[in-house]
Amino acid sequence: MFKTARMRKIRIVTLEKYVAPTVDALHEQGLVQMSDISESIQQDPELAELVTPAKATPYAGKLSSLLMKTNGISELFGNSLSEGHGLKDTLMSFISPDMPVQKEIEDLDTEAFIEKAEETLSQVGGKTHVIEGKLAALDSETSELKSNKSLARHLYNFDMDLALLKDSKYTSTTVGRINAESTSEIKNELSKLTDELEVYTVPMTDDKEGNIVVVVTLKEYSDDVYSTLRKFDFEKIEIGDVEGTPQQIISNADSRLVSIESERDAVKTELRAVAEQWDDEILSLKEQLENEKEKNEILSAFVQTKDSYVLEAWVPVKDTEKVEQVVEKSSEGHCAFELIEVEGTDDEDVPVLQQNGWYAKPFEYLVDMYSPVRYNEIDPTLFLAITFPFFFGFCLTDAGYGILVSLIGVILLRGLGKINKTMNAFGWILIWSGLWAVVLGLVTNGVVGNLPEYFNYKVPTVIGAVEAFKHPDHILYIAIAVGVIYTNIGFIIGAIDNFRYGNVKEALGSQICWFIFEAGIVFLALGYMVPAVGMIGYVIGGVLVIITLGILVWANGAYGMMDVFGFMGDVLSYARLLALCLATGGIAMTVNILANLINSMIPIPVLGIIIAIILFLFGHIANFAFQVLGAFINALRLNYVEFFSQFFMGGKGKFEAFKAKRTFTKLKN
Repeated sequence: MFKTARMRKIRIVTLEKYVAPTVDALHEQGLVQMSDISESIQQDPELAELVTPAKATPYAGKLSSLLMKTNGISELFGNSLSEGHGLKDTLMSFISPDMPVQKEIEDLDTEAFIEKAEETLSQVGGKTHVIEGKLAALDSETSELKSNKSLARHLYNFDMDLALLKDSKYTSTTVGRINAESTSEIKNELSKLTDELEVYTVPMTDDKEGNIVVVVTLKEYSDDVYSTLRKFDFEKIEIGDVEGTPQQIISNADSRLVSIESERDAVKTELRAVAEQWDDEILSLKEQLENEKEKNEILSAFVQTKDSYVLEAWVPVKDTEKVEQVVEKSSEGHCAFELIEVEGTDDEDVPVLQQNGWYAKPFEYLVDMYSPVRYNEIDPTLFLAITFPFFFGFCLTDAGYGILVSLIGVILLRGLGKINKTMNAFGWILIWSGLWAVVLGLVTNGVVGNLPEYFNYKVPTVIGAVEAFKHPDHILYIAIAVGVIYTNIGFIIGAIDNFRYGNVKEALGSQICWFIFEAGIVFLALGYMVPAVGMIGYVIGGVLVIITLGILVWANGAYGMMDVFGFMGDVLSYARLLALCLATGGIAMTVNILANLINSMIPIPVLGIIIAIILFLFGHIANFAFQVLGAFINALRLNYVEFFSQFFMGGKGKFEAFKAKRTFTKLKN
């Protein structure tokens, strides 16, 4: 529960003949995490003389190529099937997603599988290639028509066939935009070049300032004309392969664009039909290719001799025997094992497999958001699983809001949570957090603010001593007490970890000293509050505080005494529980008051009720969203900053099993 799974490294030797079935068996079982044995070779010269690094199989490149093609088709099908989905469909995909259908597949060797994959992609690609060609042609034509329309709008005032503006055998035509105030000067400059030219100008018609200028001249003067125009902020307009007047071009383009949209819809319908027929097949093929590619590439992490392969993997101690049985069966007994134990505290690179029960398991995601746990470090997931929902509920402290949070969790759990582990985990987190908000809201008289009071109803579960807006001081005491207890738990965990790794000085200077300090504060308080204790309490308390300061200076240097303020800040930080509790209730009560005022102030009864309901709903939705976000962030902060900082060391990574993905496929028995 509080410790990660014990791990060991297993070294496996098998003949070349059996390496493929061995890898297949390990991949299906998902019991080990492969490691690159080349690192071990560099540290062991004797081993390096006996073996050489292995390479991925010759099929790896082909599998990568097939996977790229499959990904492209899968993305094409996905876009086609999701096109046209509105907000309702999007919401339904969260609430009730389509469950993946697992297709039974045969356990083929790589060569046979590649042949089958190529056959499937050939069938599907033959259909999609034609459809993609049609769509590409329509897109190209659409782009050309829009470009022609843009050109026609620029030249709209030229009531002539734009084909006449193209260059001829002997003449050159230059078209572009110029500033209106430069028109006369441009004409004068052009006239100096030659008499063999004509200049036409008309105002632009697309809400832009300036004129359109057309200069027709002999080809021998075209470069000089263009150079002259460029001196006057000239923007050239290219005349493409267009015919007809601007009005005709725009009209014909609009008509054709409508036809293209109709043709595109027909082609998309054709694509959708293909997608509906082949999407499941492509998804299963994609998964198979990913699995096969992973198996063929993993060999590059092995080493080999002339006739055998050597691989290394991390395995949980409890699964060691099962792994040996799997390898012996797949290699028909032609194998050998070497078990390598983790020595002492040299465990920084050991992958971590957490062992939490059904309740705490979802909260591993929140721990991982901070950092992976270090091997042999005390796993704080259970502490976070208990305190995070409590802190969240404490910050929210409203039964109405809590019910809504739990309902969202249920929707996640019964929706995306069925197909996504992360969503499943967050569904449970929201359920437990919402339930704590309900419990604390009922105890402190927070039900959608003070809504029951408007119906002359008193919540029977309210405990007067902790009613939020009558005794906020009591809630503050509870928050601070929780902070002291939780911080001390962090100190205990930190001290245990430090002693385990031999960091005695760190344990004394970062954890043990605070227990001495707290004892000193208790004796000082007793001396002040209990006359019978009196001076004895002051003396013992003062000595303990001085001892604490001495330990801090010894362990952390002169600035170590400043840690006292850090300790006090960590404890007082739990006062945010009260602040957010009052903020949630205060804003909710304000919304209720405003809604009631509007209802009573507007003389038209029906209108007043409607506006009051709208204000009530939107006000509470906004408050709910803001306060839930604040509760989530601050519940995390109290764990990450105030708790984890007391002990958390962190590791390099979690245990990533070498395991086949089986979402859309399953092997035939």
